[in-house]
Amino acid sequence: MKFIDRLERKIGRYAIPNLTIYLIAGQSFFYLMYMTGKLDRMATYFSAGLFLSGEWWRIFTIPFDPPQSSLIFTLIAWYFFYMLGSTLEEHWGAFRYNAYLVLGCLITFAASFLVPAYPVSNAFLAGSVFLAFATLFPEFQILLFFVIPVRIKWLALLTWLGYAYQLIVGGWSSRIMVMAAIANYLIFFANDIYLNLRHGKRQITKKVGGLQFRENELVHKCTTCGITEKTHPDMDFRYCPKCNGQYGYCRDHIFSHEHKK
Repeated sequence: MKFIDRLERKIGRYAIPNLTIYLIAGQSFFYLMYMTGKLDRMATYFSAGLFLSGEWWRIFTIPFDPPQSSLIFTLIAWYFFYMLGSTLEEHWGAFRYNAYLVLGCLITFAASFLVPAYPVSNAFLAGSVFLAFATLFPEFQILLFFVIPVRIKWLALLTWLGYAYQLIVGGWSSRIMVMAAIANYLIFFANDIYLNLRHGKRQITKKVGGLQFRENELVHKCTTCGITEKTHPDMDFRYCPKCNGQYGYCRDHIFSHEHKK
């Protein structure tokens, strides 16, 4: 993205390196506070209604909203998030990775004002990180349940199907949040999506052109009567070696024709 490149040249020095580690550290803190009962589980959620009522600090807590799982699954989720996030940062650079997450948060905040009473977590934001990783490294293989080897592109496909299901059967609040959650992905990968669609169209056109060429290929035709192997599929055709040029004849005229000079 040219805009991101220009922005990086101007303010790239302010990017936070190893951002994934800081996010996991913040989520760990709030997870501990929830587990010990010192904070209500809604403390790190964001909603436009609460924001407008004076709880402005929620725009800073949502990136640190921890997973709603048991400790073992939460640790697995953090490990997975660290692996994905740190790889993206290494591939993109700190500034671009920062921009990806910040853009996702800003779009989610903006979408929340369309459904101000709806509480928003960062689950969809983490999903956008997963989709970005799967797009850049589709053949990366993980052990599902630590046993089953599976390529990450298939898990990404299941994620897209899950989002599509929510868009179809979910309420308007869920639909808005899903669209907001994947908006940063669509913005960052717009050019790649366009090129893939263009390449796919080109491949389809090439295949169709090949089929049409084969359909229009020269068929055997009798120079005398004009029948072809398409009109008379059971007919035998031969070329006359005594004619000057490539002249073909059907079985009935191969011996009775006048030779072309």
